[in-house]
Amino acid sequence: MKDAQDILDEVLGAADPVERELGLKKMLTPTVPRPSKDIEHVDADYEYQRENFYNLIEKGQDAIQGILNVAKESDHPRGYEVAGNLIKQVAEVTEKLGDLQEKMKKLKEVPNSAPKNVTNALFVGSTAELQKMLKGKTDE
Repeated sequence: MKDAQDILDEVLGAADPVERELGLKKMLTPTVPRPSKDIEHVDADYEYQRENFYNLIEKGQDAIQGILNVAKESDHPRGYEVAGNLIKQVAEVTEKLGDLQEKMKKLKEVPNSAPKNVTNALFVGSTAELQKMLKGKTDE
């Protein structure tokens, strides 16, 4: 059974002729699933952001292939300019993925690199209280 979108495409002639001839339908890419609630928020955010970066990189690579084909066929300088900008943007996303990895690695190392013993004590109080405390120790 045809859905409303197919009927409208037929009536308006809006369907792509290649898709119509081959019987293809536009495939929607699924959204990135949110991590389960039992994972820590930091880990969940990390996984979510990582998956988004991977999806962006993959879609960018597909777009690069498409725009390079268009640029070759049209042999127009603007097509190559767009391809160059797209390559730069995909490279930036890849760099952000590397930065995310480094930040997460540093975040995981922080508990292990914290000092085990604290040798310096810190007095919290007024100077009058400190003087009373020191005077009391000298009297003993």
